[in-house]
Amino acid sequence: MSIDAGRDMSYDAVMARKNEIMKSSLGIDYDDFELTPLAFDYERMMAGGDYTLEDIARIQAETKVGNTPLYELRNLTGAVREFAGPGKGARILLKDEAANASGSFKARRASVSCYEAQRRGYEGVATATSGNYGAGVASQAAMRRLKCIVLQEVFDSRGVGQPEIVEKSRACEAYGAEVQKLSVGPELFYQMLVTLERTGFFNASLYTPFGIRGVETLGAEIANQVQQAYGKHPEAVVVTQAGGGNLTGTARGLELAGATETEVIACSVDLSGLHMGSDTDFNRKSFTTGHTGFGIPFATWPDRTDVPRNAARALRYMDAYHLVTQGEVFYITELLTKLEGIERGPAGNTSVTAAVALAAEMDRDEIVVVQETEYTGAGKHHNRQLGFARENGIEVRVGDPRDNVPGKVIVLPERLDQVQGRAQDLEKVRRSYVKNALKRLPAAEWSDVDIDFVAADTNTDEAWVRQALTDLAGQTGTSSTEG
Repeated sequence: MSIDAGRDMSYDAVMARKNEIMKSSLGIDYDDFELTPLAFDYERMMAGGDYTLEDIARIQAETKVGNTPLYELRNLTGAVREFAGPGKGARILLKDEAANASGSFKARRASVSCYEAQRRGYEGVATATSGNYGAGVASQAAMRRLKCIVLQEVFDSRGVGQPEIVEKSRACEAYGAEVQKLSVGPELFYQMLVTLERTGFFNASLYTPFGIRGVETLGAEIANQVQQAYGKHPEAVVVTQAGGGNLTGTARGLELAGATETEVIACSVDLSGLHMGSDTDFNRKSFTTGHTGFGIPFATWPDRTDVPRNAARALRYMDAYHLVTQGEVFYITELLTKLEGIERGPAGNTSVTAAVALAAEMDRDEIVVVQETEYTGAGKHHNRQLGFARENGIEVRVGDPRDNVPGKVIVLPERLDQVQGRAQDLEKVRRSYVKNALKRLPAAEWSDVDIDFVAADTNTDEAWVRQALTDLAGQTGTSSTEG
């Protein structure tokens, strides 16, 4: 579909038409949910489409998604118990999402969007993504007989692509998608809007209600499978945190299945000091997602996406936030292969790493679930990632992982008991959210509706928000707690 010759396609003009493009490509008028310049009706937005959990499970079953196996990692649990204190060492369970079509939980997010696009007669779907989700959309689109366009940041200014991202591009193309490969920079979402306007395709964004609702089945399956196998719900579920959709959907699914006492623990690779929009830093990180460069900014302000309001709002649902080093994750990735006989990619292994540290502090009769895995191979393999790090001048050595320096030194632990990570200060993350909210609406203009919304969005209460406003109003702050 061609654009009218007179249409202004400059950045400012396209961004000014953002809501119009969203309405056309999603059928969602985000203005309908706005309550104030700050607050919106989140639950009413999430109810759009009127899908029940059973509806979503049925849709996903049509395209090889869901009902993935849950394994007890007996050998890894035993290894943790060897160094944990008396009575410590929780069972570690693994939800194997690599069994989904396209090899990751992202197939769940793509499934409802592609179903909706087909149901409403769109010719194709488009999405902007670092990779796994693009493969999920392409795979689901193929089964729904839809065209697919994936926009992806692949290269730095030298034309060098990180091996993991290049592999994800290959996967998208293998499923039949057209991949628009971009260099790192601010133009990704702009190009996404241009593509939607030019093609008239459905917007299979990561951050729509359709995408998040698709992950609810994952949380529900975890609750039901653990209940059936062990007679109770898990004490904790660890979720790799990037844009927040994984955690949001899983937590909502756990609640729907009655696992209201289960703690939801976010986990990210600590890449403090590396800027994700920096051309020079782009290839100095050995993880393309699941790191603090996405995890912290999206937690402290979710609405930094290609849709006006992000349905992924991780801070609403997380009970704790754990950080791990690159070296710790690579070590656990290798150990998972040797102890449990399965090779899986880095994103899920981020959560396995946190689960090891958490299990060592939990009682033996407790259960911690690693909520996802992803496929591995080619550029996604940890050995290729470490090789690429060395090619970019990063020192890789064995030692104390606390000596890890993002972008400079990757330290692989010598022993499992060195895998500890560290707890992120969740109070600091919440206060950073309020700082960002104050940039959107000055404190003097906040109503009770705004107070209630921010309390829900930060998983606190009215008293906490009012105290935070008192402490922070008039101060300046950054949108991230990194560094």
